[in-house]
Amino acid sequence: MKFFVDTADVAAIAELNDLGMVDGVTTNPSLILKSGRDILEVTKEICSFVSGPVSAEVVALTAPEMIKEGRKLAAIAPNIAVKVPLTWDGLKACKVLSGEGFMVNVTLCFSANQALLAAKAGATFISPFVGRLDDINADGLELIGDIRTIYDNYDFKTQILAASIRSANHVSQCALIGADVVTAPPSVIKAMISHPLTDKGLEGFMKDWAKTGQKIL
Repeated sequence: MKFFVDTADVAAIAELNDLGMVDGVTTNPSLILKSGRDILEVTKEICSFVSGPVSAEVVALTAPEMIKEGRKLAAIAPNIAVKVPLTWDGLKACKVLSGEGFMVNVTLCFSANQALLAAKAGATFISPFVGRLDDINADGLELIGDIRTIYDNYDFKTQILAASIRSANHVSQCALIGADVVTAPPSVIKAMISHPLTDKGLEGFMKDWAKTGQKIL
């Protein structure tokens, strides 16, 4: 499974990238706002050290404007994935931009039917929002499974990019179901390392080591 980092915080991305934990990055208008930086500037900086896909989202609502914005964003770097919303206009923009050879990430997916339409329109990535479905008492992980089945049935090449990831458990469950990519905040990726038995075991080792009176260095 590929790990994308869902943030526009350059320092946080760089830390994980140095550990080999970054296969790509996703951003959106909310994350750009949180960064406090210009979208073109911060996206260019991210692309300067992340070799995988970096999603940059259009903010227009009509297909012609989305296409114009998408082309401008794609000009930032060769690894830009233009992010468009899952609307009819978004699908129109996806069809044009993917036809021009650009990677396209279709976002805000909440149903298998939407994911099927995005794949037909040539999406590189489909972003189903797991956590937001859970928030309304729907099953976000079930959606990942449904999309996996449909895409495998018809050999669609669109990659399932599980988004709105709220916990380390979401990550492992998406991996088991067969999502191609998971995009998560740095805090969630770091939380994956935590286990109380690891902490307990290390504490025990350190106590016993202290009793030996030995040193390695």
